[in-house]
Amino acid sequence: MSIDRVKAYFAQQGMADRVREFEVSSATVELAAAALGCEECRIAKTLSFLVGDRPILIVTAGDAKVDNSRYKGYFGTKAKMLTPEQLVLLVGHAVGGVCPFAVNAGVTVYLDASLKRFETVFPACGSSNSAIELTIDELEKYSGYEDWIDVCKGWREQEEG
Repeated sequence: MSIDRVKAYFAQQGMADRVREFEVSSATVELAAAALGCEECRIAKTLSFLVGDRPILIVTAGDAKVDNSRYKGYFGTKAKMLTPEQLVLLVGHAVGGVCPFAVNAGVTVYLDASLKRFETVFPACGSSNSAIELTIDELEKYSGYEDWIDVCKGWREQEEG
């Protein structure tokens, strides 16, 4: 199970005790926020795409949505999400538990600018009932991210409103 891979990864970092598992589902932004008792925007959702034949993950704030024109401007191609089958095969996590930790080799992780407004965020940990609270610095360190990008919409309006 991929939560075991993620727990083992965080155990190597001396942080296994920070992985939280819930009696209820945290498979969506709404459910995760309810399980954690936090605002939906602080859920760090991980979206999966194919760029050519290369799997990528983009970690965004819970209130952000991919802006197709920004995505195409950065990656040079239309956003094409992975199917649930591709996700398990290429990334190593299933829908509902996708996270940037303990992923398969060859997966590139990007962090979206929508996350930078928070001190801490809550990404999943490989299952549909898990999460970990990380500072943005910790998210950078443990996600093995390649770059900060700005390919989402919807969150700036929340920030201004």
